[in-house]
Parts: sequence; structure tokens; C-alpha cells
Amino acid sequence: MNFARAARQWVAAPPGPGRLDWPLPRGRATGSVGGMKILLIHGHPFDHTLWDPQAAALRAADHEVITPDLRGYGESPMDVSDITLLSDFADDLAAAFEGTAIIGGVSMGGQIAMEFYRRYPSRVAGLFLADTSPVGETPEGHRYRNELADRLLAEGMSGYADEVLDQMITPAHVTTQPEVAAHVRRMMLATAPRGAAAALRGRAERPDYQKTLSGVRVPTLIVVGAQDAYTPVRDAQLIHELIPGSELIVVDEAGHLPGLEAPAEVNAALLTFLATHFPAEALVTHFPAEALVTHFPAEALVTHFPAEA
Repeated sequence: MNFARAARQWVAAPPGPGRLDWPLPRGRATGSVGGMKILLIHGHPFDHTLWDPQAAALRAADHEVITPDLRGYGESPMDVSDITLLSDFADDLAAAFEGTAIIGGVSMGGQIAMEFYRRYPSRVAGLFLADTSPVGETPEGHRYRNELADRLLAEGMSGYADEVLDQMITPAHVTTQPEVAAHVRRMMLATAPRGAAAALRGRAERPDYQKTLSGVRVPTLIVVGAQDAYTPVRDAQLIHELIPGSELIVVDEAGHLPGLEAPAEVNAALLTFLATHFPAEALVTHFPAEALVTHFPAEALVTHFPAEA
């Protein structure tokens, strides 16, 4: 382990868990490694349970995990208008926790994470971007999302859920992983059409995030399913090229939702990423808090371990 990096992370670590105003079903943790929060943002048209395998693994490793339901999804009580922009979601999340966090998101959630970084860069300690794209909406996409929003309002979620299930996860997994398929379908059917339609109209207006990502200077993990039908590997490779020092993991046997389809691989990648880039817990483990204060006061660490170390 690089002790200078560990020391710097300890000095920079935010305070422990603060007040959380967000309604967070299963979103609190019993412990926290180095006081660092991990915010995981679900995609469309799902809810916070999309992250259940990752939340369980992270909490087992004593990380504090926040898994909210976005406005218009799941159990969120927040009002929904005719359109919910990605910036609206980002502002909601910024008000939901204090301090800094590692921000993760899948699909639309990844784009919300990019928007969060664009608006609140000083509050982002790291990024975890899964199966998402930084490219702005196209005219064809703008038309498609608005037409789909109209359809969902008129028909509900059932027909749409049936049509896209084998694109959300691989066709093979619909058969070989029936529990995962049932979970994905259940989330889609539970989503209110009004909330889904508002988010679709908001995504139709999404900006291009390539310039934002080229300025990212925090540790970043990128994950993508090799068989993703919506945001293929080339989108993940683009993000990898844009963010200096980022790490890219391609999950062979997965589609658009590798966190559910191949949770062991995604969990291992995420835990390794955290251990590599946020090793503050190493100091806490090997040096009791009173010893750190006595022998490694913050000003001494800053003096002996400058930011470039």
C-alpha cells in the first residue's frame, strides 16, 4: 500500500454520516469505512433495489451506502411534473446527503452521476459509471423518448416491460436467471407511468457530457456488460478515454444490468476499486484514532505528504 496516498486520504476524509433528509429505504448503513459515503443511483425504469447485490456486499465490508429511489420511481414521495431533467435529479441528490461521496450510477443513473459531477464537482470523491453514455441526445432519440413517454402515459408499463426485458438483461439470462428476470420485470411494472414519462422527456433534453468527463480528476471505475444492447462497450471505452486514469471492466456474460446479471464480478471490481483508491481504513485499522491524532496530526500529514505525493 502507498502510505502517502493513505495518509492523504485520511486527512481529506469527510466527517462521519450526517443528517440524511432523503427517504432512503435500505439506504442506511450500520458502519462506515473512513467516513466515506457511496451513493448508488438506479436507472430507468427501476428503483433502489436494482443495487441490492452491490449494497449488500459494500455494507458487509462496512461501507456506508445510500440507495435512494429517484423522484417518480419506487417509493419516492417527491412530486413529479411533466418533465424531470437530469439536473433535477442531481439537485435532489445533492440535497439528500451532506459532504462528499463516491457517486455511482447505471444507465440513466450514470448520466445523473455525470450531471452531479458537472454541478457539484467538489462533492464527488470518486465515480462509478456502469452501462451508460456521455453523448448528448440525438434528434432521433429526442423524438423516440417523447413518443415513448406518450405511450407509457396512455398504455401503462406492462407492454413496454415485456418488450424490453430481453434487452435490459441478455436473452439467455431471461431463461437461465429467472429470479433476475422477475426482479427486473417487477421493478418496471412497479414504476409509475407519470414518473417514467417525466424522466424520458428529461433525458430527451440531456446535454453532452464529454467535456465534463475530460475534466474529471477523481478515481473512476467504468463497468459495462459485453452484451449491452443499449450502451455498448464502445460507449464505455469512450468514457475510459475521456477520464484520465480511469479503470474499465467489461463483464463478459452480461447485458445492460451487470450488477444483477453478474453480481460477483461487479462486486469484486467495485471492492477492489475502493480498496485501491480509498484506503483510509488502513490507517484506522493499523493506527488507533488516538495514535493518529498524537503521532500524525493533520498539519503534519499535509506537510510531509503533499497533494502530488
